[in-house]
Amino acid sequence: MQEHHLQVKRTARYFTLGTLNERTKQVWFVLHGYGQLAQFFIKKFDVLNDSQTVIVAPEALSRFYLQGVSGRVGATWMTKEERAYEIDDYIFYLNQLYDTLLEERNPNNIQINMLGFSQGNATLLRWLNNGHVRYDRVVIWAGFFGNGIADVIAPAKLSNVPTTLVYGTQDEYLVQVDLDKYEADIKTDIPHLAVVTFDGKHTIDREVLKNLKL
Repeated sequence: MQEHHLQVKRTARYFTLGTLNERTKQVWFVLHGYGQLAQFFIKKFDVLNDSQTVIVAPEALSRFYLQGVSGRVGATWMTKEERAYEIDDYIFYLNQLYDTLLEERNPNNIQINMLGFSQGNATLLRWLNNGHVRYDRVVIWAGFFGNGIADVIAPAKLSNVPTTLVYGTQDEYLVQVDLDKYEADIKTDIPHLAVVTFDGKHTIDREVLKNLKL
């Protein structure tokens, strides 16, 4: 048996809140977590939506039924299977999305905010590590990096970028983790890291988002 690979055309889906125009001052790219769909995830960011802000929520390329073979559907950025190819595919997709949205505008006149949630964090940081896009701010929301941040991005690429870690103190995925060590491990690679916590679970908190907006 021989294994082969063939690049094929894919149709990706993304959702937006707001309209890119001459009044736009901020763009937020927000990457969802495992098992979520962008159309529902983006609704959490309605508190950022105003006449000068646009939110962009790309959806991962792989979808699946969350339970059994019917019903609710979720998406995932990657699995362990064909890992390297899936990473290459989503980085190509995200770069193309960025270019498509901003090619007719000078992105240097727009503040670009990047936010990853849960599984979307590793995806986000690998994308930024690729070096194709400009970004002014990074928000790591409920991200966990078993092999450290340096496994997904060269820490130097965040050294001059305001970076914030956000998580809920009741996050069901972090309750078994020493939170002091969790923060310290990330700060080892990102010494200037700001940390924001809230009394909540593994979710996007709208009140925290409102306070994050500059």
